[in-house]
Amino acid sequence: MRGSRTISNLEGQKKRRKTRVFFKLSHHALGVFNAAENPLLKKRRMATSLIVAVKERTRAAAAAVEEGEDGENKEEDIVEEDEAEKNYGSHNIARQVDKCSKLPPLQAFVPRAGPKSYLEKLRARLSGGQFRMLNEKLYTSSGDDAFRFFNEDPSAFDCYHAGYQEQMSRWPSQPLDVIINWLKQHSNSLIVADFGCGSGKLAKSVNNQVYSLDLIAFDETIIACNMAHTPLKTQSIDVVVFCLSLMGTDYSSFLNEAHRVLKPRGTLLIAEVRSRFDPLNGGADPAQFIKAMSSLGFSCARKDFSNKLFLVFEFSKQGLKRKLQQCKWPSLKPCIYKRR
Repeated sequence: MRGSRTISNLEGQKKRRKTRVFFKLSHHALGVFNAAENPLLKKRRMATSLIVAVKERTRAAAAAVEEGEDGENKEEDIVEEDEAEKNYGSHNIARQVDKCSKLPPLQAFVPRAGPKSYLEKLRARLSGGQFRMLNEKLYTSSGDDAFRFFNEDPSAFDCYHAGYQEQMSRWPSQPLDVIINWLKQHSNSLIVADFGCGSGKLAKSVNNQVYSLDLIAFDETIIACNMAHTPLKTQSIDVVVFCLSLMGTDYSSFLNEAHRVLKPRGTLLIAEVRSRFDPLNGGADPAQFIKAMSSLGFSCARKDFSNKLFLVFEFSKQGLKRKLQQCKWPSLKPCIYKRR
């Protein structure tokens, strides 16, 4: 009998054994649970709640006195408030908050935005397709053809620049920012010509006098023209800028125009997509490009290939130039996006 009782007791203990239960909590619920179990956060909440409660009672007692009701508990409430602030004053709470700041931050659950509607996806796809078509048009046509095309349909230029801005927003660094920093490091008395200015951001970012040039004028500050034939006076510009704008098949005529408007020893800044100067992938050889620029009357002062997406050339106008036809210009690889 004794042995049987032992066995039954063991079986009873097994039956009474606790079973672990697991719950699946969302990120938000888990954050709230951790905050509730954190003693430092709990103490801070208790102190804050106590002070708020005491102050509310004090205000209620004061209101009761004004209305002629019994205000005997007013002094007690004030004493309680002073005692609360003494024990859990703002300096104590600040100390607890400082301790809590060393804890891992609790991140609230933020729901993801729902998927775009079919109509929004279709519009984005059509806009992206139109941008790729216009981009290819600029790279594979001459300056005269591009100028004529966009003047016949100015809305196409707006569509192109909207797509351009969307593409550039994905770049971690902007070539135009490099040029802006260069100008800010030099005298603001330098006169600048921005060939292919787009929306004219360069002129809005520096204190220099800037002539903004492009195929279409976004506003009255931009001069609409072909980059090969600008209305600028000969030898009137200190700095000429081409920021991702050597896009035509006759890009050499744009550089020839830059040489005309530049003052002696003037500076030419060129920022271009790196793949256009990658001879291993169909791009131009940078050495051949620099040699052609030398024939045009420019000396290379600096070249920056440190960025993975774009490169920067700095040229200085020096001496006489050969005729444009005598210069051997390398073919720059056009930036054409794959059709989807």
